[in-house]
Amino acid sequence: MTKPLPEDPFIRSLVLQAQRAQFSRRNILKGAGIGAGALALAACSPGGGGEDKPKAAKDISDTDKTVRWDNWALYLDVDDNGHYPTLEAFEKQSGIKATYTEAVDDNNTYYGKVKDQLKLGQDIGCDTVCLTDWMVDRWIRFGYTQEFDYSQIPNAKNLVPALKDVDFDPGRKMSLPWQGGFAGIAWNKDQLPGGLTSVSDLWDSSLKGRVGVLSEMRDTMGCIMQDLGTTIDGKWGDDDFSAAIDVLKKQVDDGQIRNIKGNSYKEDLQNGDTLAAIVWSGDITQLNFEAGDHWAFALPSKGGTLWNDNFLIPIGSQHKKNAEALINYYYDPEVAAQVAAYVNYIPPVAGTKEAMMALDPSLADDQLIFPNEATLANAHVFRSLSSDEDQRYNAQFQAILLGV
Repeated sequence: MTKPLPEDPFIRSLVLQAQRAQFSRRNILKGAGIGAGALALAACSPGGGGEDKPKAAKDISDTDKTVRWDNWALYLDVDDNGHYPTLEAFEKQSGIKATYTEAVDDNNTYYGKVKDQLKLGQDIGCDTVCLTDWMVDRWIRFGYTQEFDYSQIPNAKNLVPALKDVDFDPGRKMSLPWQGGFAGIAWNKDQLPGGLTSVSDLWDSSLKGRVGVLSEMRDTMGCIMQDLGTTIDGKWGDDDFSAAIDVLKKQVDDGQIRNIKGNSYKEDLQNGDTLAAIVWSGDITQLNFEAGDHWAFALPSKGGTLWNDNFLIPIGSQHKKNAEALINYYYDPEVAAQVAAYVNYIPPVAGTKEAMMALDPSLADDQLIFPNEATLANAHVFRSLSSDEDQRYNAQFQAILLGV
């Protein structure tokens, strides 16, 4: 029997997001040719299918008090000295030495770097990593993750209830959410005081050569498709995707779009190469904090996208218990609030909003962190793709990236 969706709009949207689970948070292609090649390699050579799954490594956490965490850039609280306050507090509390690396530049390229070691059950250089739902699905199917011992993660009880049972990981045996967020549009408020409301506004002739879009296919295409009237979390097909690809190709060919990038789009906004772009929500808040309050973010009038990233413990990690202690620490609502106050993404930890009221009441009403029903109504999940669709659509998108 299918479970009814929760009444709470935030939880309802999160459960839909997790159940459909088909796009990455970030897709940073450092050099279009290299990035596209890595993407194609990862998509066409999944590995692991039909072969014996690797065995979990022996846990040496009791004798080696260390843990290594791979994550995306700008995804953890950091101070002016480059220190991570919550992570340092974890070290003091637990006695575990943590190494934090911004090693994930994209789900596919990260997977491409570690898949051979994963296939053999080898250590990939981290004990936990945060990846997006659709990539988490792949790791779990291939046997590349270790099952959690929830006696070591008592704070997992704070997980938003609707996310406790998702199709790619029923019962959350091998993954726990880290953060969620939106893709939408941003612009330079000084240069464009009138602001933007739709993706179509990016194609205005006054912005020619000053527009950026994301190299993450599901975010860029999701925003363009919705601008054309497609319901991206509903029933759509090749014609709908092709119509959006035609729009993207035209804007690239005409020189309207200057860059198709991942995280580095922030540099283009900061140095003025681009005045407007399709972006990720929390990044703009951080950019304003770091470089002055010059940019605005909004969900497009016809809809932005919604995504979620998750903790995993790789099959070759020898510090499983230490990784579980780390995950447990970040599922404390007060810690989750400290992180959310910096990264400005949606926390999956129940009680975070109440903790934020004590930490910074102004952020408790921030729609990028604690979105209400109206905000969530304008953010949608890119529907699940079949393997055939995924390969064909990515090929079309990558062909355009190669021309930029």
